Amino acid sequence: MSITSHISKLLLKIWGFKITGINPEIYPKKIYAIIPHTSNWDFILGILVRSSMQLKLQFLAKDSLFKPLYGWVFRGLGGIPVDRSKSHNFVEATLEIIESRDQIALAIAPEGTRKKVTKLKSGFYWLAKKANIPLILVRFDYGNKVVDFAPPFEFTENMEQDMERIKLHFKGVAGKNKENSFT
Repeated sequence: MSITSHISKLLLKIWGFKITGINPEIYPKKIYAIIPHTSNWDFILGILVRSSMQLKLQFLAKDSLFKPLYGWVFRGLGGIPVDRSKSHNFVEATLEIIESRDQIALAIAPEGTRKKVTKLKSGFYWLAKKANIPLILVRFDYGNKVVDFAPPFEFTENMEQDMERIKLHFKGVAGKNKENSFT
């Protein structure tokens, strides 16, 4: 275990967070759907969790974070820029990236923003389903100070029912800014 892993574990302990659930590293390719996303602190929490568990993980983020001066930091941390201003096929472009690699783990915030939303974007769902890779639902529960990794989501042929099951999984989970929590 690396020194940064030990430091991250210590920082999570000081912050009061514990990590529960499965060890997702047994799956060479996977999508993490992380909810709720209500604060910039979610990024810090995610980096600490990734480091403490020694996860090989990349994340998708808005392309404005990758501009000169500080863009190298986000790329160095595993960021992949996403252009949200243009109408393009995000799922198909990301599928190409997934299919071109033997191992990949992408973290996605299905809310798409830190603001209050009542509906999740569906790209995370279609990515995992079309790529036929595990979808790991991850709760960033600030209320209980827990980051929980659920077993892989079991897809059906009914997207609406699947999305309802996903919503139920995150019901009552409090984000850093409770008023912006998804459910």
